[in-house]
Amino acid sequence: MVASHAPPSFINSIRLSLTRSLSSSAVTLIAATGFHRFRYRRITVRKVNFMAGDNFNAKDSSPDHVQGKWYSVPELRLRDHRFTVPLDYSLDHRASPKISVFAREVVSVGKEDQPLPYLLYLQGGPGFECPRPTEASGWIQKACEEFRLILMDQRGTGLSTPLTASSMSQFKSAEDLADYLKHFRADNIVNDAEFIRVRLVPDASPWTVLGQSYGGFCAVTYLSFAPQGLKQVLLTGGIPPIGVGCTADTVYRVCFEQIILQNEKYYKRYPGDVEVVREVVKYLAESEGGGVLLPSGGILTPRGLQALGLSGLGTSSGFERLHYMFEGVWDPVIVPGAPKQISYNFLNAFEKWLSFDTNPLYALMHESIYCQGASSKWSAHRISSEYEEKFDAIKAARGSPVLFTGELIFPWMFDEIHALRKFKDVAHILAEKKDWGPLYDTATLSNNKVPVAAAVYYDDMFVNFKLVMETAPQIAGIRLWITNEFMHSGLRDGGGQVFEHLMGLLNGKKPLF
Repeated sequence: MVASHAPPSFINSIRLSLTRSLSSSAVTLIAATGFHRFRYRRITVRKVNFMAGDNFNAKDSSPDHVQGKWYSVPELRLRDHRFTVPLDYSLDHRASPKISVFAREVVSVGKEDQPLPYLLYLQGGPGFECPRPTEASGWIQKACEEFRLILMDQRGTGLSTPLTASSMSQFKSAEDLADYLKHFRADNIVNDAEFIRVRLVPDASPWTVLGQSYGGFCAVTYLSFAPQGLKQVLLTGGIPPIGVGCTADTVYRVCFEQIILQNEKYYKRYPGDVEVVREVVKYLAESEGGGVLLPSGGILTPRGLQALGLSGLGTSSGFERLHYMFEGVWDPVIVPGAPKQISYNFLNAFEKWLSFDTNPLYALMHESIYCQGASSKWSAHRISSEYEEKFDAIKAARGSPVLFTGELIFPWMFDEIHALRKFKDVAHILAEKKDWGPLYDTATLSNNKVPVAAAVYYDDMFVNFKLVMETAPQIAGIRLWITNEFMHSGLRDGGGQVFEHLMGLLNGKKPLF
């Protein structure tokens, strides 16, 4: 279970300072606790500890590492790396099936040969690839001022033996695919990172890790099982609940509160959309089959429409994108007497925004990221029943605002979303799977001695503030920057500001008190 209260020693160490930026206020909370000696526990990442002792040099060539040539985008130089890694690190290296993990090395122009410290970036998700730089901008530009940046596509994403709707169709049964997918969680993402570090970083030295959202969850797993590979850790909107069992129930129960609040904010900003969304819901409910066909062959139903809140309510420009989508929801009546219909552009935008066709791993693995030794049993679906009165779209369309949902995966999605239909059986198998391995080691975290700084977004719809404040005291020495100036997408939206602020907490440029 997640701790319900922070210990007095943590509370007593808190110092508050209030800052203002234009009309926004931000609260900065910095917590410093002592570092203590600890010993490693070989639970899930036992192969990592073995590999970290290997003596690899970054310049050595090996069959499991192929390095490309330097190429350019404006103000940056890039180089591709491909690593052949075990699918299953619990097996002997030679016995396990192999997959490929792709990592892109990024430096500022002219720094290709400089002895820069390494920074590994872990992308949010699960199931999404790293950004593809097109120029020096934002946090990447800021990071490359002092680091050699490594953008690693987590296994199953991007160019890392991608698990796409087509590639996963190669499996002959849902059971075979489920058995394969169990290797695609944070524990093995950390294994891959350690595999790469000891082959890429000179003298296999520790590196800095930056984890965004789910990437932050992976970074805390890294702190739990392979801290010897870490010099320092930066977390942005990514402090996970670390209780045993399935913490998804706890997560969704508190997240629904924030989802309701974000809906209220949206309709206050765009009050005219209350009636627009109601009208769409009525139209869908009254359509044959309870919805309209999507371009891919799926069906858009009222509950499917509510899923637009996944991105629309939780990012900085999400409200605007959602509003502008509904501006063009209806086709004009060009020919007198033509029936009213939802525009193709709206239906196409709906499918593209949810990204289930290009990143199905997100839907399949999402609830498993909260599981340690327990099954999720479709947690979001079960917990949503407690809020059914508020989120009944058809009932709301008769006189109340229709509420959008958030970062929730439901079993009905594997019926209504065309790209997910073929994975319905495997989704049910994963939802019932009980023997998920450990993702966090609270004993190691409580004795952590790796410097950690975290940006915590007060209004975060995806990573709930209340749960973050229950986990944070359990990571020794963590320093928190709590702000309402940014939403979950702060790292992307803030240019280099978020990255620079967190580095300042670790290098002494930001005061401890």
